[in-house]
Amino acid sequence: MKAQAPTAYGQGLSSQARNLHWLLTNLVDEVPGIHSVAVVSSDGLLLLSSDPGRAEAAARPGGGDGPRGSSADLATIVSGLGSLTQGAAKLMDAGTVKQTMVTMDEGSLFVMSISDGSLLGVHTTPDCDMSGIAYHMALFVGRAGHVLTPELRSELRKSMESPQ
Repeated sequence: MKAQAPTAYGQGLSSQARNLHWLLTNLVDEVPGIHSVAVVSSDGLLLLSSDPGRAEAAARPGGGDGPRGSSADLATIVSGLGSLTQGAAKLMDAGTVKQTMVTMDEGSLFVMSISDGSLLGVHTTPDCDMSGIAYHMALFVGRAGHVLTPELRSELRKSMESPQ
């Protein structure tokens, strides 16, 4: 199942926010094997998603029982994994965590630091090209990191909370 790229989602946003949506759409459309993508703030809030409709439904009261694997679920997992690996790196005096990869029987999860504690999480198929996924994630991070300001993060958070 291919992740859904945002279409009408992102309308009415600043040009920087629309550019990040375009980058996410490009990542989803151009890289085979991606199930879903989430960009998460340092405090664990979903900023961008490859499936904003399901993230919105899961955020509504009573909507917490949404489908497994939704963007809200991915954001929670990415945030937790990011926190765990950052704690491990601190205990080991190993510096900053740049990327984490978890391989499972039925897929993989990649988490990459963007900036300021923000994270990019990608859930993939088991047969994906892992080096290709990591390469395209690094491109996204390189392009998104310098524009992901506190103001833009706030705008993206609000856009995820408001009905589309």
